Amino acid sequence: MEEMSVFPRMSLKPEVTNYLKGVFLNNEVLAAAGHQEAECRFQKLLSCLSHPPSYTCVRASTHLAPLEEIKHKLEEELKKQEQMCGSSAEEVQVQIFPHPRIPDVLLLPVDGPRPVKQLSSELVVGAQCGSAVLRGAHVFAPGILASPKYMKSGDVVSVYSDLEGKCTRGATSFQGKKVFVGNGVAQMDRTSIFCSDKPAKGIGIQMVEPLYQSPSFDGILPSLAFLQNLPSVVVGHVLGPRPGERILDMCAAPGGKTCHIAALMGDQGEVVALDRIRNKIDKIRQNAKLLHLNSIKAYSFNSTQAVSSDPAQETEGPPFPPESFDRVLLDAPCSGLGQRPIMANTWSLKEVCSYQPLQRKLFHAAVRLLKKGGVLVYSTCTVTLAENEEQVAWALGTFPCLSLQPQEPHIGAEGMLGAGLSPEQLCLLQRFSPELSWDQTKTDAPLHCRADGDTIGFFIAKFLKN
Repeated sequence: MEEMSVFPRMSLKPEVTNYLKGVFLNNEVLAAAGHQEAECRFQKLLSCLSHPPSYTCVRASTHLAPLEEIKHKLEEELKKQEQMCGSSAEEVQVQIFPHPRIPDVLLLPVDGPRPVKQLSSELVVGAQCGSAVLRGAHVFAPGILASPKYMKSGDVVSVYSDLEGKCTRGATSFQGKKVFVGNGVAQMDRTSIFCSDKPAKGIGIQMVEPLYQSPSFDGILPSLAFLQNLPSVVVGHVLGPRPGERILDMCAAPGGKTCHIAALMGDQGEVVALDRIRNKIDKIRQNAKLLHLNSIKAYSFNSTQAVSSDPAQETEGPPFPPESFDRVLLDAPCSGLGQRPIMANTWSLKEVCSYQPLQRKLFHAAVRLLKKGGVLVYSTCTVTLAENEEQVAWALGTFPCLSLQPQEPHIGAEGMLGAGLSPEQLCLLQRFSPELSWDQTKTDAPLHCRADGDTIGFFIAKFLKN
């Protein structure tokens, strides 16, 4: 369905494009699918990564209220929001669907790309801000790079995303590579954005005609509705935590998965969250508090060093004695090449390939910290073989105690050929591959059928320690 491509394909450095092409056109894939099909899949991947998914996924706090009740409250809140933006009660239609296989997920369709007319007044935002707008956010002041010279609060402007990070902050116009993301109303004058002593805070542009229309969740039901990508919610269910267990989330910030694990256990047991970056730990604690979860203990710590060498050590926090945890989630730092929408990635090949050794160090620690009979789930939000299937092949070869397990729910595709894994092993892996459904995203298909295919790029493997 090529007309969906309102944006150019995701742009990468040529060396990275060639590397990724080699991944998607590896010998195993070519032997199975043929050159034309493999090439087509790779081109579709670059297309779909620059577009947002066709729905918003919300994880409902079903440990605090039943799903139906949360759905109803969310409908009410979003209707109010629409009416505040000037829609009449008759016009407002909020569609929210429960996911048929995941009991704590609500799906909201995204309307787009819509026919929005571009205006002569242009405002430029950073690429990250542009991506957030495409997923329903307003423009916050720090994201604004350039604006019309005499822009006043109340002016209507067309918002563009700076693809290559070349726009100078405070400019009045920009001729570089940019894409249109919608129209909005300025909430501040130009001077208060660029010329005040303190950095400007708050909403700078309220989006009134976004190219992709999806609800803004700013401040809506903060303890009941948590924005989370569908595969990230699936991870928590695949881990399968049970009340009373002790669970480790090794690279936990910002804490979405940590909180989900605690909720799935009914907040009974202990969830230990580690992250290297101290201020991210505060974010995890804030999220836990907001969601009324008391079983989470968060520490700022480098998880590669989380195994204690002193078995007699009896401390509350890390490092921990070997075999301290019933389940371990290793949602590893990765190259992030599955995130959507991203129109341009400026990383070098060296940066893209730098994660495999770190992931392996974390893996060593994870296996040591896991009890015998315990479950280890490894996940990434990237599409390379080196960080996904190759890591599984490496782990199975390095740790004879590990065996691959089936995943529930399994709504993604199976693993990708190219790492020498058997067909049986690939079936046990879960690779969310949005490019596979990119041409069949028929808008008349039921939302959940589209939702399961039209995700970010993501990978999950589940192991048992025998």
